[in-house]
Amino acid sequence: MLNRFFNKIFLLLLAISLFSISGLMAQQPVEIQNGVAQHIFTFKEIEVLEDPSNKFTFEEIRSSKFDQKFKASATSTPQTKNLNKTYWFRIKVKPNETVEKPLILEFFDQTIDYITAYIPQADKSYNLETLGDANAFDKRLIHHKNFEIPIQNEGKETQTYYFKIRSSQIADVIIVLRTAEWFISYALDEYFYFGIFYGMILVFSFYNLIMFIAIRQKQYLYYVLYNLSVGFFEMSSDGIAYQYLWPNAPAWNQVAYAFALCATSIFALLFTRELLFVKAKAPKLNQLIVGIIAARLIFFAYCYLFDQTLFSYKFVEAIPLAVAFFTGIYIYKNGYQPARFFVLGYSFLFVGFTLKFLIMLGVSWLNFGAISYYSLSFCFVLEMVFLSFAIGDKVRLLKLKKDKAQQKIIRQMAINAKLKDTVNQELETKVEERTREVYHKSLIIESKNQALEEVNALLQKQAEEISRMNVLLEQDNEQLQTSVEKVSRDRVMNTEVDFEEFSKIYPDKESCYEFLAELKWSKGYHCRKCSSDHYFSGHILHSRRCSKCGYEESVTTYTIFHNTRIPINKAFYMIFLIYSSKGKISSHKLSELLSIRQSTCWTFGTRIKKVMDDRKKTLKKTSKNGWSQLVIE
Repeated sequence: MLNRFFNKIFLLLLAISLFSISGLMAQQPVEIQNGVAQHIFTFKEIEVLEDPSNKFTFEEIRSSKFDQKFKASATSTPQTKNLNKTYWFRIKVKPNETVEKPLILEFFDQTIDYITAYIPQADKSYNLETLGDANAFDKRLIHHKNFEIPIQNEGKETQTYYFKIRSSQIADVIIVLRTAEWFISYALDEYFYFGIFYGMILVFSFYNLIMFIAIRQKQYLYYVLYNLSVGFFEMSSDGIAYQYLWPNAPAWNQVAYAFALCATSIFALLFTRELLFVKAKAPKLNQLIVGIIAARLIFFAYCYLFDQTLFSYKFVEAIPLAVAFFTGIYIYKNGYQPARFFVLGYSFLFVGFTLKFLIMLGVSWLNFGAISYYSLSFCFVLEMVFLSFAIGDKVRLLKLKKDKAQQKIIRQMAINAKLKDTVNQELETKVEERTREVYHKSLIIESKNQALEEVNALLQKQAEEISRMNVLLEQDNEQLQTSVEKVSRDRVMNTEVDFEEFSKIYPDKESCYEFLAELKWSKGYHCRKCSSDHYFSGHILHSRRCSKCGYEESVTTYTIFHNTRIPINKAFYMIFLIYSSKGKISSHKLSELLSIRQSTCWTFGTRIKKVMDDRKKTLKKTSKNGWSQLVIE
């Protein structure tokens, strides 16, 4: 009897313990309360069930058999990490009829593709609502960038809401219970700050576009394109673009952010190259940046054509971000001052990027509300401001260098003027001394002047005759010299001469470039990019730079000498030899005459012979200097 009594007591205590444990592990319902404008469902308040094969029906999900299969969220914000797989989420809300304000459930992540919401009714039935950015924007219950569902606050029993979610991106399932009053206030504030954010992007872009039009520096254009790409990406991610730009294009909305993200990386690297003079200051980093740009474009093309789910790996942008950041640090360490603002701006962006990455990895304590959610946007604004400072600093330093150069010129001009005055004073003193000497001697000379006047008159006539004869002789000498040069040039152009004699006509690179410039632009200059006829001298010897578009064309561009490594005067002589021999001279003979490797002579000689063969008809009509007809392509 006593044993049976103790067994009953033990079973009763065990049942109470199990009931208490199950109560602790059961899902926690959220009670609607007065004075609580909003509540975010976290941890045990939201339960998850994966359905990878999408085979469960709603009747099965709500049945008691599946009740224990739902698991409480291990993080404050659950995520759909398996792309294009189905997830079921469950929340419980306890009504409170004393709260008279209308209520809504809001999904904060605008990138979720498909949401099927099962809304409980007072008669214990369920209404079905379909949401998600894969549907046209006009089909939403509330025209807002987020997804909202009005709910009923009736009865006293706890109501269970089910959500079937599938997305092609990693989505944050942030479910918020809000009063309609709070939602309207919050939405207006949010759109106001969005207006400020995108307005700043447009203002910065417009200002730098004006600067680009004014001074035609590529850094301004790349900065404008970078800012617009950032704005385009943020609008695509926030849902603003879907609401206002393409509300009836859900297919494009699925990939628009990928185009913007790719453009952001590319224009950021191009802006880095241009602003920091990477090509000149760090050639190896310049090659790395070009390689990253090419790899990013290839990756984008592969994702778009073959596997668009790879677009969800947004943190691949850490590579171009890190390269740009490291480039700025390297250039700044080497003493280029404008890089300090560049590094500071990218530091903020790097912090925001790292924060978003850690939140995505599940570091929940970093997710502390709207500030962390929009942290990358805040960092974009700071980066935009500091990059503008970097551009201004670059312009300031260039202006400072220009002012120093002008001041140096002014100082030198002052020194020259002072030196000129000193020299003039010395000359005046010497002239005065000489004048006194001359005055004393003039008395002696005056007596002899009369005797010399007649001789001077005769000498003057003779001098005039000699001057006239000298003028005639100079003219004859000029004609003779011109004839000799012409005869020598014609002899070189039409007879077989050795390299030493040929070099007398074209002794060095400058004489060859001068002849080539006269031959190339004999009919006038014409820009091949914008068709302008005006130019000024370029940075390279005898090159010409378009005064309209800035395109610089070297003297060897579009000639047979372009990209050849043979010394230009030897290349001239090789063309002359091949033309004179009608293409019959061998590469071995050319190698012997020019002291150049036979393989090089064969390669360039083959190119010359091909041009001769293509221009047979033109060469037959040429009386002299026929070899020059082979130069221009």
